Amino acid sequence: MHYGTSRGQAGSSFDGTAARRLREGLRLSPEDVAYGMRAAYGMEIDARTVTAWEAGIAAPDEQQLSALAGALWCSAADLMGNPGTLREYRLARGVSHTDVAREIGMTPQEYAHVEDTGEWTGDARQAEALAEVLRLPVPALIEFTGRDEELAELLRKAASTRWQPHVGAVCELVPLPREYIAEGLRALNAAYQSTTAASLGWGQPASAASREAGRAFLEEILSHFWQAVEG
Repeated sequence: MHYGTSRGQAGSSFDGTAARRLREGLRLSPEDVAYGMRAAYGMEIDARTVTAWEAGIAAPDEQQLSALAGALWCSAADLMGNPGTLREYRLARGVSHTDVAREIGMTPQEYAHVEDTGEWTGDARQAEALAEVLRLPVPALIEFTGRDEELAELLRKAASTRWQPHVGAVCELVPLPREYIAEGLRALNAAYQSTTAASLGWGQPASAASREAGRAFLEEILSHFWQAVEG
């Protein structure tokens, strides 16, 4: 199953500029938006709060985000940039944590704990269901289910030694077709070898510069791998 490989950055993803653009497109004032949120959703919001959200001074909570989206006739995803946390992916999809818990076979309390702590407690089947319901890109799925360090260690070995023996182990962690994995590892290995060789003269032994270039490459191994797979 291919979930895609693009990855958003961590942090709050509410996009105040998008909220302002949508409001202006509807020819509404901040007062109009605040009134709509109060009248339709019972949110005690004033125009100053709406303006603060748009300016990036503050951000709405989950309930306020849903009400704001309703007042602006858009989805929550339209008011967000690139999600960086499970909670943000869920908000972008417009589903409750109870809905997600039901779909993946957890209790609401268990799933809430995952969102709050970042500690994945589910199994492989639940991880696959999580990716489906939240439409998670593969890198996000790997990170959110606590497999990123294990994958990074395998990738460092594949880059710095022979890549072929590591295809099977990487396939067990990454839900992409085997041919994607194999080609990604081949490209990763080639990029690493090229990076270290570029710091050497012809026939020279490894230098401090080549070792530093290799170390820097291996520190960012996950990013290099996702780029290689996308390529």
